Amino acid sequence: MARLNLLEETRFEKLPVTIFKNPKEASLHVAHRIADLIREKQEKNENAVLGLATGATPIAVYAELVRLHKEEGLSFKNVVTFNLDEYYPMQPNADQSYVTFMNDHLFNHIDIDKNNIHIPDGTLALDDIQAYCLAYENKIESYGGLDIQILGIGRTGHIGFNEPGSAPNSGTRLVTLDDLTRRDAARDFGGKSNVPTKAITMGIGTIFKAREIVLMAWNKKKAPIIKKAVEGEISSDVPATYLQLSDNVEFILDEDAACSLTRFDTPWLVKDCTWTEELKRKAVIWLARKLRKPILKLTEDDFNNNGMAQLATEQGPVYNINIQIFNHLQHTITGWPGGKPNADDSQRPERAMPAKKRSIIFSPHPDDDVISMGGTFIRLVDQHHDVHVAYQTSGNTAVWDDDALRFVEFNIDFSEKMGFDQTEMRKTYNEMRNFIANKKPNQVDTDELKAVKGLIRKGEAIAGARYCGLPDDHIHFMALPFYESGKVTKNPVTDKDIELTMELLQKVKPQQVFAAGDFEDPHGTHIICFNIIVEALRRLQKTESWVNDCWLWMYRGAWLEFEPYEIEMAVPLSPQEVERKKMAIFKHQSQKDRAVFPGDDSREFWKRAEDRNRETAKIYDDLGLADYEAMEAFVRYRY
Repeated sequence: MARLNLLEETRFEKLPVTIFKNPKEASLHVAHRIADLIREKQEKNENAVLGLATGATPIAVYAELVRLHKEEGLSFKNVVTFNLDEYYPMQPNADQSYVTFMNDHLFNHIDIDKNNIHIPDGTLALDDIQAYCLAYENKIESYGGLDIQILGIGRTGHIGFNEPGSAPNSGTRLVTLDDLTRRDAARDFGGKSNVPTKAITMGIGTIFKAREIVLMAWNKKKAPIIKKAVEGEISSDVPATYLQLSDNVEFILDEDAACSLTRFDTPWLVKDCTWTEELKRKAVIWLARKLRKPILKLTEDDFNNNGMAQLATEQGPVYNINIQIFNHLQHTITGWPGGKPNADDSQRPERAMPAKKRSIIFSPHPDDDVISMGGTFIRLVDQHHDVHVAYQTSGNTAVWDDDALRFVEFNIDFSEKMGFDQTEMRKTYNEMRNFIANKKPNQVDTDELKAVKGLIRKGEAIAGARYCGLPDDHIHFMALPFYESGKVTKNPVTDKDIELTMELLQKVKPQQVFAAGDFEDPHGTHIICFNIIVEALRRLQKTESWVNDCWLWMYRGAWLEFEPYEIEMAVPLSPQEVERKKMAIFKHQSQKDRAVFPGDDSREFWKRAEDRNRETAKIYDDLGLADYEAMEAFVRYRY
């Protein structure tokens, strides 16, 4: 019976999927699977032939293999490896090369014979590539083929660099990279313009010959493409769907990457559910948006015809369910994000008391505060709460080099005008210009250049916070050490990051904390900063009683918003408040017009934020609630 239930649950899925709680557990599973293969082959005195991938996804797998080698004696003497791909052109010693990646994360730490390592050559002359690719295929065949091929997946659905349009029988070859793939790589190269337009990749036909194929994916950013790959029709538009044709494939996912699969996203379509309050909200709101009807106009037929008959039967009548969900959404709306004084707060998202709260808005970068919750920031100040803002990092990697030079030039001109000596400043300026003129893609800035860029962001943040009404002594710059590597890849979080956060929290003793709750990218600054705040609060909770009365509210960044069923506080903004928020964002001039790392969205940050806030208000309107100009949304985190 359990097997029948599982088949019903997964009937939308067209290939085997194994789901782990988090990337660490999944990575350990894959690493030990590879280790078992290596040992099995060793016992037979045979080579283990591994197809390996690069990118963020397999890093923890390689780390565990290194640990197994160093601590448990796993030998790689019998291992032969073939990497999936390499950018073209690419020097092997470049920071962005996959040779560097594999050496840093695996090969330099194990006892593998260097002659057994094979990575496509990004230095070849164009005329030599076709013959080289054929030889690469023949080399794999000479070892009897790949025993296991490890894959990640790109947001275009590419496996290796087999972009949309790739044929299922394709071999190793030179390909042109999709624009989205290049945008995703932009941070590693210091901008999309520096990302190569081509790559050498194993073909889908080559991958298919492996005796085992394991595709790994972590985090919600990958969830939409995973749904297409697992549940969609086979199409060259999503090359990963070709894996549905293999009998030897398995997708290994964490819960976040699997969250858009039907059995998790809309489970009522495939099985009977245990109807928690959150799942009920999710289902009813999903139904209303699918049918484009206000919640209070949903009927019993609507429920029955869309997989929700169980809910109607168990908790109906339907109209009562509708009223319950409608009332819940209505109670999330408040014009008093700090709580409404002298009011019944039993149906409000925030407490009425104390009437004037101490609040800290933590901003991972120097502009997240106004971009993500600028309207609420202004509202809290206008309502006379004791508001502090804490900028957790300098944001110095997101300033253009020419902007930095312009500010130094201003300083030189100003010093000259005031009659100050500019000798040292001119020397520093000339060194900066020389460095920038010879700067390699993604090269770490000099300390002086980092300092200038950090000061630019600091000045903009002060201007934005002042515009929102804060006095200077309520504006805090934390400069958390983990960020100050000057690289896209940051330093590990240490106790110093947590202790600095604890010091500020202990100084203010807030009743409210606002923090960026963007968890889609587990390697991003936002989630690192959020985890530091949570750990700081948990440590303080052991000794400080005030922490038990401190509520932590999460806001989202400029790209995504919380789902409507998740929202616990929705702060409506008037047209005037939308304009005030926009003006606060405009104070961040270095991020205006063209940001250094804009992501997929070409709109300016103020426009993204404005459109997102208006879309949230429209969703509430479409569901049958009041029609506001815009809304900022929050979810409470229970730590």
